[in-house]
Amino acid sequence: MVPVLLILIPLITGLALFAIPKEATAKALALFASLLSLAVMLAALSIWKDADHLVYNQPWLGALNSRFHFELDGMSQLLCLLTTFSFPLIIYSTWDNSYKDGNRFMGLLMLSQAGLLGVFMAYDALLFYFFWELALIPLYFLCSRWGGEKRIAVTFKFFIFTFLGSLLMLIGIIMLYNKAGGSFAWTDFIRLKFSFKEEAIMFSLLFVAFAVKMPLFPLHTWQPDTYEQAPTPVTMVLSAIMAKMGVFGLLRWLLPVMPTISFQWGDNFATLGVISMLYASFIAMKQDDLKRLVAYSSIAHIGLMVVAIFAPSTGGIQGVMIQMFNHGVNILGMWIVVNAIEQKLGTRKISELGGLAQKAPALTILLVIVALANIAMPLTNAFIGEFMMFNGVLGSTATKFGVAYAAAGGLTIILSAVYTLRMIQRVFYGDTNAVTQQASDVKLNVQVALAIIVVAILAVGIYPKPLLALTSDVTNQIMTRIFIK
Repeated sequence: MVPVLLILIPLITGLALFAIPKEATAKALALFASLLSLAVMLAALSIWKDADHLVYNQPWLGALNSRFHFELDGMSQLLCLLTTFSFPLIIYSTWDNSYKDGNRFMGLLMLSQAGLLGVFMAYDALLFYFFWELALIPLYFLCSRWGGEKRIAVTFKFFIFTFLGSLLMLIGIIMLYNKAGGSFAWTDFIRLKFSFKEEAIMFSLLFVAFAVKMPLFPLHTWQPDTYEQAPTPVTMVLSAIMAKMGVFGLLRWLLPVMPTISFQWGDNFATLGVISMLYASFIAMKQDDLKRLVAYSSIAHIGLMVVAIFAPSTGGIQGVMIQMFNHGVNILGMWIVVNAIEQKLGTRKISELGGLAQKAPALTILLVIVALANIAMPLTNAFIGEFMMFNGVLGSTATKFGVAYAAAGGLTIILSAVYTLRMIQRVFYGDTNAVTQQASDVKLNVQVALAIIVVAILAVGIYPKPLLALTSDVTNQIMTRIFIK
């Protein structure tokens, strides 16, 4: 029941919004639907948490032996919670943003939410692919129609990367389907036995698709341009939620299904994660555009998750799951601040800003807390996930380079603190200038959205036990499957 409700609410709302001409009405309906989705998700975590409500398994395409099989295990619950938590905040915090044909904008945004929720709950590979595309296609239109001046060229690049990734994923899924005797079921995939050559081919096809979406060096080049040119609500979806699709794909569809290559080639993938971390951190330090700075910061954080996945340990894998949620919350907070500054002052250039703390004290206080979480300070949510990943990498028996990977991760944390705190200093402190002299504090909706994020940051940072309990079973299942095979 819960999986069906979670998908139908944004799906029906998204389609209905195309028939509602007034932008204000469309926004209100989208906000109501996103809050309703959040209420259903919270009910699933409290009163509907028995298995009967969290599983939906019915025939879909009989000729292909594909089923509508959705399940909400701990990892799915965490990512669906992130999705349903983020969408109301995205809509509410950008309430004053205006778009031509705003009803269509909101409709496509809601369809993307339906796709994301389907991806995180699917236990049938064809269903997973269907919702993967449902999440992506609306964003193509949102970027190409409502993006910045370079939107056509950037969206074309985004399309090429994601189209090739999706094509490779489909080929890999079809090969797994044939290997499984005509089944798309995840439960059949994890029982498969491969030759090394078979596993290497199928693993590579799926890995590239997931690496594009995270994104991971050297398949990341679409990301900063797309984040910069996309409308900020779309950038929020891409960064806070959609980047987790790739990490989720590694944990759901690669490690448990094809663990041999994960072990034998693991150091190569972990090294790519290290390169992503360091490369993105150094590039972020040189950025003058707030959007590009946050975009490269996101690449660096995802790189650490990749290292923890391919230097696997129970604590490290659980840390990745928790950090997917925490990173989504924190990066959403950063984007809300960027959007508020751009909407109020008409610029995202760090060099054109300064002294905002004098004009916008509430925004400054809230941003500082979000920024501290972004650099994983103790008592914030990111500290929990990153500590578990570092500890897991250091204790992993699957790699000889745990110390080197952890040292690189530590350097990334230091670099993150440097570019984040320098951004705060240059944007919010010092003297005001011609641009910021007339600035004022952000509106109540932005303050409320950021305050909710700050509460989530501190709540998880001080009392992470509920998230640890939610993800412990699925972590043990993944590790058991890895070592049994």
